[in-house]
Amino acid sequence: MKKAVVLAEKPSVARDIARVLRCERKGNGFLEGDQYIVTWALGHLVTLAEPEAYGETYQTWKLEDLPMLPKRLQLVVIKQTSKQFHAVKAQLQRKDVDRVIIATDAGREGELVARWILEKAHVTKPLKRLWISSVTDQAIKQGFAKLADAKKYEGLYHSAVARSEADWYVGINGTRALTTKFQAQLSCGRVQTPTLAMIAKREADIRSFKPVPYDQLMLTTTQGLTLQWHDQKTKEQRIFDRAKAEKLEQKLKNANGVITAVDTVKKKTPPPQLYDLTELQREANSRYGFSAKETLSILQRLYEQHKAVTYPRTDSRYLSSDLVGTLPERIKACDVQPFRKVVVSLKGRSFDQRLACINDKQVSDHHAIIPTEQAPAPAALSEKETKLYRLVVRRFLAALFPAMEYEQTTVSAEIAGEQLIAKGKRTLSPGWKEVYAEDGSRTEEDVDLPRLQKGEQLRLAKVELKHGETKPPARLTEATLLTAMEKPMAFLSKEEKELADTLGKTGGIGTVATRADIIEKLLQTQLMEKRGKELFLTGKGKQLLDLVPEDLQSPALTAEWELKLEKIAKGELSKSQFVEEMKQYAGSIVKSIKQSDKTFKHDNITGTPCPQCGKLLIELNTKHGKKRVCQDRQCGYKKNIAKVTNARCPKCKKKLELWGEGEGQTFVCSCGHREKLSAFQERRKENQHKKVSKKEVANYMKKQNKQDEFANNALAEALAKLKLDK
Repeated sequence: MKKAVVLAEKPSVARDIARVLRCERKGNGFLEGDQYIVTWALGHLVTLAEPEAYGETYQTWKLEDLPMLPKRLQLVVIKQTSKQFHAVKAQLQRKDVDRVIIATDAGREGELVARWILEKAHVTKPLKRLWISSVTDQAIKQGFAKLADAKKYEGLYHSAVARSEADWYVGINGTRALTTKFQAQLSCGRVQTPTLAMIAKREADIRSFKPVPYDQLMLTTTQGLTLQWHDQKTKEQRIFDRAKAEKLEQKLKNANGVITAVDTVKKKTPPPQLYDLTELQREANSRYGFSAKETLSILQRLYEQHKAVTYPRTDSRYLSSDLVGTLPERIKACDVQPFRKVVVSLKGRSFDQRLACINDKQVSDHHAIIPTEQAPAPAALSEKETKLYRLVVRRFLAALFPAMEYEQTTVSAEIAGEQLIAKGKRTLSPGWKEVYAEDGSRTEEDVDLPRLQKGEQLRLAKVELKHGETKPPARLTEATLLTAMEKPMAFLSKEEKELADTLGKTGGIGTVATRADIIEKLLQTQLMEKRGKELFLTGKGKQLLDLVPEDLQSPALTAEWELKLEKIAKGELSKSQFVEEMKQYAGSIVKSIKQSDKTFKHDNITGTPCPQCGKLLIELNTKHGKKRVCQDRQCGYKKNIAKVTNARCPKCKKKLELWGEGEGQTFVCSCGHREKLSAFQERRKENQHKKVSKKEVANYMKKQNKQDEFANNALAEALAKLKLDK
């Protein structure tokens, strides 16, 4: 009997699929059943070859050898995961296999993971595609019941290849050109450089900002009504002329007035839209300080491990109409604290396509992030997972409630020929606001106005002039940077905005799936830094932008490229045409850098000369610790001076760095703690008696799991202390 190979992206998802398909026999990198063989990648198993693969010329970094523009980019198996690649390849090439089912993540990158493996393994067997938005047993069964022809997703694959090849040509050529020209570790990219430029623009806007003082005129009547002056023509409530403000104050001080209008209108505030990945990353950063990368990582666990939420890498904030029938089961899964009261009020309600969150036209590959029909065990989630899960559940439940209804009253008055207004608000029906009532979120409170009628006379009790001044734009945080990457129009120059208008829609920078990685890379390469929640350019970042060609810094140009990638996915533009354009662009970048007469000054230079060439060494922070390298790349001297260890500081619990050599080795912490290696080892020996066996930990866990939610904090603290002591 012929079988089908199911190719998943990760082992955890493969195990779930194998369980549903009853593939129980274990093999080398696969699980087999009577009809299916389930195997898996480990993320990417195949990637684009490094420049060295295209000849000896590119094994050394030389400016004169650039640009590197191979006619066809080669694929290579990643060495670290080559064992799994060959395990997958062996299953794909079995004689009893007559078809392949792609079951990698349902998105652009997931398509690339699978197709590159199939191409490198020379597979020509018929292909089907499993396209699901959650990995619950029910979703997997439904997905296999309606497998799609893989040809439907070839455009998505071509788009992914085009993105990857474009990044190779632009990134590698630009990075090698910058590094060799200016003798410094400098990198640029199709997405990361314009993202960095937006940080620079915001800093420039803040530096050039000049606060302007203004006044606001507030009047209180004997009836308890507070009115605010506004300009009759412009409706501006701020007065930027102090003399005019004081003159108005004197004019109104002893005057009486009359109510000219009392207008009351009923209004509605619809529920907030559901989360896409970017919006959820923004919210998590604003509320909890989670980085974009951290939020995505937590979401992946909620999706893959706990099966509690749907596919996270989505750019849609709507649901498709075919999900309406699943809403009752999803609501039932949300029947846990603190949502039980809300869920009770939803039970028995019927839902249809008229819900504001249902819109087939706004859903392309995946719908918004919502809970699955499978409720996670509360004790199974970590504190951070719980926070994100609750955000998703609360937004989902709110979307099922009607709009908030309120009554807004505007009172207009005339005093001494000047126009003044007061506004009041009264809630008629809280609607979706009920869902957020116990969230701790601040909601707008009702503003009561005294009962008044048109023509009623007013007597003033108090006239107050409030002083203020305009504020500079706020520094970007990860939350607001994500917004800027999604909608970069505010960061375009006048000329770029005109270009965007001629192009029509302006796309975003990067995609929902890549933005977190871009931000993380800019931080890791010390091009920008985080102080609290705010993002700042480093000296290295400022210099890099001064050295990089201006058009590579343009958000408009990068957004235009993203729109072209979307067109490739839809079959409206050929991949080869786009890649050829990017190759030409890479050549222009190299030419611009070669002709530059600018210089780079290291801001991390030390006073220690290189023992090989005599030039001063520079100090680098890497993920493994600190090292000193010669600023001349041709010299190549480098030496590790401090390495990050797993030992923890007894004061602040951060990882310690180990400095020095031999008997002089010393642990150093950023908080100021210092400790000789020998003293640390003595302290470790003294604490050996506190060691806890695995059996004791397992028994403790069993007891704790029987208790209430989040009862594992004590164990976590005990284990953390034990780890420190070790």
